[in-house]
Amino acid sequence: MNEQVQGVASDPLFNPLAPDFIRNPYPYYDRLRTIDPIHETPFGQFVASRHADVSLVMRDKRFGKDFVERTTRRYGPEIMNEPVFRSMSCWMLQADPPDHTRLRGLVVKAFTARRVEDMRPRIQEIVDRTIDAVIDRGHMDLIEDFAFRLPVTIICDMLGIPEDHREVFYKSSRDGGRLLDPVPMTPEEIAKGNAANMMAQMYFQQLFELRRRSPADDLTTQLVQAEEDGNKLTNEELTANIILLFGAGHETTVNLIGNGLLALHRNPDQLALLKAQPDLITNAIEEFLRYDSSVQMTGRVALEEIDDLGGKRIPKGESVLCLLGSANHDPAVYPDHPDRLDITRPNVRPLSFGGGIHFCLGAQLARIEAEIAIATLLRRLPDLRIDDVENPAWRPTFVLRGLKHLPASW
Repeated sequence: MNEQVQGVASDPLFNPLAPDFIRNPYPYYDRLRTIDPIHETPFGQFVASRHADVSLVMRDKRFGKDFVERTTRRYGPEIMNEPVFRSMSCWMLQADPPDHTRLRGLVVKAFTARRVEDMRPRIQEIVDRTIDAVIDRGHMDLIEDFAFRLPVTIICDMLGIPEDHREVFYKSSRDGGRLLDPVPMTPEEIAKGNAANMMAQMYFQQLFELRRRSPADDLTTQLVQAEEDGNKLTNEELTANIILLFGAGHETTVNLIGNGLLALHRNPDQLALLKAQPDLITNAIEEFLRYDSSVQMTGRVALEEIDDLGGKRIPKGESVLCLLGSANHDPAVYPDHPDRLDITRPNVRPLSFGGGIHFCLGAQLARIEAEIAIATLLRRLPDLRIDDVENPAWRPTFVLRGLKHLPASW
């Protein structure tokens, strides 16, 4: 770790799309927390890197999302004519109360602790079937062949996407994460986002028609009925939030499983410990979330002038980027070697699922999916090894941190 910290000394403090940053952001976070914990970027945003500041911003009512104003300030007044940004403006993830309260209230029942716990047998069945399909081959890509199929299948189940429609979702690209990055998108990237958004809209509009004709016990039917219930949901909100649920429902879990497996194989002592004591898996998942979070950042906007955030004044309307990955490595909270993977670490409470009113709805589902996936893989393929733990292929996005591929054999 030390040589990496020295190696970044002359680089910009926050350059999140630089290849070295994407490969390993943690030395950069160390510098930010030490040198400039509330750092102002060239784009005029403030970056919070300490656990205390990140926690405060996510929970304090003086901060909100203010998506349209924030995006217009960044790209100019025409940006909300772009379909992908117009769609994002309807996401509950980007909404403030009262819209956020109304939208979240419509889907929260699908994610109750009881309903999620009841999914365990189905999750186990999918994981076993996925391993059965590759076990005789002796090799697979842990991302495409393993981590990806489970959460996509589960979110398709929850949304009621028919079995014979799913192959396109298993084959769909995973390059939507760029939308969330703090570096402005190029016109080409916006055009690509628009195209993907239009394809998703076309599909889900057909699904809504299907569920209006043939209601089922699924989240899409529930939302379609809410839309028909008057002013609870507009058609645009319905489409946007189904797209959000589909993306959020699998993207982060794929990365949690992939990042967790890589971390274990980079730390053979921890891998051996988990194989010897499988009951450590629940704490291990919390440590994977802390150690290499699949979501590295969330953002808020100051809804009023903030006199003092970590020693800086934040003018009204300015964005504060909360570095979840940095907060999870803050020695003020994790004094015992925060850069070390330790699946027995006590009191692990990662900020990886956000905080405040936007705390991730699917947090418990993601935990259970990762727990069953990783535990089953270690049990059924105990001699599995990752082909190249030193130089894996990271996806070129920052906010959603994950691997393109992770080839393994046994």
